[in-house]
Amino acid sequence: MSAELNKAIVRRFYQEIWNERNLVVADEIFSADCVTHQLSSGASIETGPRDPATVKHHIAEWVNSFPDLRFEVEELLADGDRVVSRCVMHGTHEADWHGIAPTGRLVTIRMLVIHRIADGQIAEDWVLVESLGLFQQLGLIASTPEILSR
Repeated sequence: MSAELNKAIVRRFYQEIWNERNLVVADEIFSADCVTHQLSSGASIETGPRDPATVKHHIAEWVNSFPDLRFEVEELLADGDRVVSRCVMHGTHEADWHGIAPTGRLVTIRMLVIHRIADGQIAEDWVLVESLGLFQQLGLIASTPEILSR
């Protein structure tokens, strides 16, 4: 597939599934054997399934806790079967999220994601989320200037 077609698949992921909440699109654009690699500083890579059902469950959890959640894609780059996205997620924490009581705070979370496309579907991804910033914005840990001033 061309780079532009691969980018269109990734755009659908953000726009149709996340922003429009059209979860059935996951059945079209995610491979049944898709795998995700969650990247974190100082930790080993966590790998797990990312089949359509898992994608729908993951998004439902986020949207339940951050009902106004929206993605803004800032940049898409494609080369061969890979599409790299630089994006930002905005949402207000209005319900329990992984045991964290709602804070009512608006969060802005930056992400870098690499999707591998095979046969017109997302077959694999590598996700790096600005987790420190998320936890700081939720008030769970001190801000970076506070941490550095200690």
